[in-house]
Amino acid sequence: MSNYAVDLNCDMGESFGAWRMGNDSELLKYISSANIACGYHGGDPATMKRTVREALAQHVAIGAHPGLPDLAGFGRREMAVSAEEVYDLVVYQLGALTAIAKAEGARLHHLKPHGALYNMAATNAALAEAIAEAVYRVEPELILYGLAGSELIQAGKKLGISTANEVFADRTYQQDGTLTSRRQPNALITDHNVAVRQVVRMVKEGKVLSQQGTEVEIQANTVCIHGDGAHALEFARHIQEVLQEEKIRITAL
Repeated sequence: MSNYAVDLNCDMGESFGAWRMGNDSELLKYISSANIACGYHGGDPATMKRTVREALAQHVAIGAHPGLPDLAGFGRREMAVSAEEVYDLVVYQLGALTAIAKAEGARLHHLKPHGALYNMAATNAALAEAIAEAVYRVEPELILYGLAGSELIQAGKKLGISTANEVFADRTYQQDGTLTSRRQPNALITDHNVAVRQVVRMVKEGKVLSQQGTEVEIQANTVCIHGDGAHALEFARHIQEVLQEEKIRITAL
């Protein structure tokens, strides 16, 4: 049996109303955890229910994916929100998906913030603590997913809840361990082979090469693959194949 194992997670259910991204059902075949949008940056009650059902049918772990209230900006624009507001936003969205999952006979496995909220909580201790507090008070048995080594991971540990250090297949890193901003050039890795090599190295060696050319130590418990790209399904198949070749098991945490 392999000594290496990693969770593959993907953001799901981020359509709204009648419009829907078509990859979700197929992507579920290649991942171990699904982060389901809770209605603020994407998603709606019907989409949340459908995505929960599909994940349950594919035996994929189900997680809440709360974001900032910004449908127009897909939750990727920073907002001036207080820690109390962030706490309320997360409690509300987590509660909504918890209820839908319960109605479908499922239980939530984890919570991962979305987009700007995720990035803000990676470096802002007060916002990170607000998110961790919301998880602790609503569903303390959940695993809190956060950027590897970030303030969000530290906040979860401080409260005694389980945490998962997340790394990204298709994003580049800065020398402080943060992701390169999408507003900067070379933020995204578009070559599938380069992306997969980065993942294998993070899992096996615990290192990633930063944009500044320095080696950054990193812990990889779960790997995010984005489901909204033009070639998302092709990449999901490719990363699954390579991880299997490298004797890295794909499994929910």
